[in-house]
Amino acid sequence: MSSQASGGGSKLLRLEDWWAVWLGLFVCVLGLGPVLFGSELLGWVVKTSAWIDISKALAPVSKTFAKTVSGFTSLFLTYIFMLAITTIGAAAMRYNIPRFMAGFTVIFWLTYVCIIIGEYAYIAATPDKRAAFKIGWSAGLGEMGLVFALILGLIIGNFFTGLARFLEEAAKPEWFIKTGIVILGMALGIKIIEAAALAGTVIVRGLCAVVEAYLIYWPVVYFVSRKWFKFTPEWSAPLASGISICGVSAAIATGAAIRSRPIVPVVLSAIIVVFVAVELLILPWLAASFLYTEPMVAGAWMGLAVKSDGGAIASGALTEAIIYSKAAAATGVKYAKDWVLMVTTTTKIFIDIFIGVWAFILAIIWSVYPIGRRAEAASATAGGNGAYKVSPVEIWERFPKFVIGFVITLLFMFLLGLANPDIVKPAKTGADQANVLRSLFFALCFFSIGLVTNVRKLWAEGMGRIVVVYAVCLFGFILWVGLFISWIFYHGIMPPLAK
Repeated sequence: MSSQASGGGSKLLRLEDWWAVWLGLFVCVLGLGPVLFGSELLGWVVKTSAWIDISKALAPVSKTFAKTVSGFTSLFLTYIFMLAITTIGAAAMRYNIPRFMAGFTVIFWLTYVCIIIGEYAYIAATPDKRAAFKIGWSAGLGEMGLVFALILGLIIGNFFTGLARFLEEAAKPEWFIKTGIVILGMALGIKIIEAAALAGTVIVRGLCAVVEAYLIYWPVVYFVSRKWFKFTPEWSAPLASGISICGVSAAIATGAAIRSRPIVPVVLSAIIVVFVAVELLILPWLAASFLYTEPMVAGAWMGLAVKSDGGAIASGALTEAIIYSKAAAATGVKYAKDWVLMVTTTTKIFIDIFIGVWAFILAIIWSVYPIGRRAEAASATAGGNGAYKVSPVEIWERFPKFVIGFVITLLFMFLLGLANPDIVKPAKTGADQANVLRSLFFALCFFSIGLVTNVRKLWAEGMGRIVVVYAVCLFGFILWVGLFISWIFYHGIMPPLAK
């Protein structure tokens, strides 16, 4: 599914996949500033926080820069930086640069308006933060900025088609999400070190839970979509990954591995985001209603059930806040903070790692075997015996290159922290700053997905059936299998008491 610009030149400089690697690695190198140079090279990047007074919504991610750089200046610098690095990649891939720069500018600012609206305290603040904002209620939906970006993109793409065509050159959902995934590896590498230092038992149990869950999830979803709903392998594989592994990222990674048409992950991403919003609205309160005496089970369940990184971690934070409050009221027990969230995050880390592993496996399977090919084409290629022959070069061509960047950043940070624990703290500072840019790349992806999504074509491609498959699989067995597995591995393990 990787896009390749026309014309000659090295694929290292012409493929979208490779430019996701280069941009992601560049951001990660800058994120290593506190380790390599003792300086926060990304400290000026803008961070948006929950707000009641909009003048306090924006600030540099680093408190050091917050003393001298205003929130809007930080936002403008972030825009210039994002425009510059993406334009370099666009030029190498031979996009129309004037149109790309103009389109990216519009997409960036519209997306950021959605992010700011999504952080309005009545929408984003979790229950434990309401007192600070002096509000009596809030939805606690910190990921709604992404949903707003998707909806705005859909509105423009379907009702303002002239503007949509103007923005098309810069609407690159795959490039944005792949770059974000490479950057994500840096943060996950550090989190694995931190989690291992804090609770080795959580790491081991989280890994076992993820492996067990997804050995069940993926084949069942694939079977249901193929046998019951008659989807082709091109649709069934990304759908199974999107529902089973990690939402948008997994659907896109799988689509890249099997070279599905671009519309496949676009459709699935749109549906996944909607279901993530539904899960955020339901699952934390459902978990708190009957798992407040088993908070670690609830945390693992959020990690296994909610199909996006941000959504899962937001649900973990919300679940912890609700459960801790209910446990204190019902039993008088007060638990130490962040342990439920750590279980959710640890579970999600291993799920994210699984994206790369599974994409690699599927890339090989789809190259070696005639899955999803016309029977006659497979037969002809194999000389009529049905065994599709492929060279190692073709496997490499199919392999999603951005996964290489993800693995590099994750392993580098993990091994660096393992070899020298003293650098974990400054490395975490840099990784958190880089992760802000990762979140922004994800948001740009969501807007772009909406922009390039033509609803009429989606229905023609069977969107209604996909929604049914997703609902049947998610609410029919994935949530409950995830809950059962979470119970098996975390039942009886309690967070330490607050001191």
